[in-house]
Amino acid sequence: MRARTTLAATVVVAVVLIVGAVGFFQVLRTSVSAASERAATIRSEELADRVEEGGNGVVTALDEEIVQIVAADGRVVAASEEAEGEILPLSDDPGVASIDDDPVLFVSEDLDDDLVLVVGVPIDDDTETLGTVALLLGIAVPLILGLVAATTWFVVGRALRPVARIQAQVAGITADRLDQRVPVPDSGDEIAALAATMNGMLDRLDASAQAQRRFISDASHELRSPLSTIRQHAELAQTHPQAMSMAELADVVHEEGLRLQGLVDALLLLARLDEAPATSGQPIDLDDLALAEAVRLRAAGHQVDAAGVGAARVQGDPRLLAQLVRNLADNAARHARGRIALSVEQRGSHATLMVEDDGDGVPPADRDRVFQRFVRLDEARARDDGGAGLGLAIVRGIATSSRGDVTLDESRWGGARFTVTLPAAS
Repeated sequence: MRARTTLAATVVVAVVLIVGAVGFFQVLRTSVSAASERAATIRSEELADRVEEGGNGVVTALDEEIVQIVAADGRVVAASEEAEGEILPLSDDPGVASIDDDPVLFVSEDLDDDLVLVVGVPIDDDTETLGTVALLLGIAVPLILGLVAATTWFVVGRALRPVARIQAQVAGITADRLDQRVPVPDSGDEIAALAATMNGMLDRLDASAQAQRRFISDASHELRSPLSTIRQHAELAQTHPQAMSMAELADVVHEEGLRLQGLVDALLLLARLDEAPATSGQPIDLDDLALAEAVRLRAAGHQVDAAGVGAARVQGDPRLLAQLVRNLADNAARHARGRIALSVEQRGSHATLMVEDDGDGVPPADRDRVFQRFVRLDEARARDDGGAGLGLAIVRGIATSSRGDVTLDESRWGGARFTVTLPAAS
């Protein structure tokens, strides 16, 4: 990049300088030539007037000037000392010829009796001046180009120096060193913005890696718990057969196996939700899902108010949305003291599902944290009820994959109210 930038800048400046130098030289040459022609014309007119008044002797008396009076047949009538023996060119327009290898500008002026006055003005000074200017331009242009190239190389190198430091720092950042950050220069330019953006990316990767490590640790702990219970009871039955019967062991294994299966299913579902992009799904009657959960909770002995359930059709996966409604219903049943309410309504292009209870509620500081994986505000009760802190995480994952959202606030009874917003079916 440094070389390409230097080359591009040098080429552009070279083109500008060369065009400018050629144009300047042409303008200067034209200006000098015009000045010499004006001077020669004025001198010829002056001599012509003097010849008309004083005769041809005026020409022969001239010293260090090239002047001749030529007849119509080409015969030289009179000549100055410098022009004796020379054949001067005759032309209506000014022209240049060499006299003794020196450039001379010739102009002609008509006289009486078909005579012509030819005056020659040496222009060797003009030629020397133009040659000096051409030499100076030929030296200055390469010097300027060299200066531009060196300056561009230095400036670009200095500007890219932070990029080299960033590159060296990034090269040393690995999966186990995501806490490192790239240096942000104080220049306030695009490179500083790039470094800040990269640090932001590293912050997100570090947070994701930490969350992944916590998830793996929590998942390992949750999976180890039922396995440890099964192993302990199996060892007890093996060591002391009289203390535990096969039927009791089978019950423990069955119960812990179901818990283990639930954990694995929840983890697999979360993994699929993380990988799958948001899809439109198919039209689903959200009110039917809510009413089905109300019936199930009533059958389990809970008091459920479903009067607020109205007709609403949403876009999504039927199985996943049924899981979302069930998780919210089970969460409400786990924490409610006696009352649960489900409501569904559709407004415009969105449908809303609300599930609320009269439990202890969730403090405002924890209302976003409860949607994280393996988060349980009441650890003892969650374990006793078989919860692993994944139900609400699954709810948020399903809502997000369905292009919706879920929020938590306080219910009408002071408990928890979960509000899920989903796109309505078109």
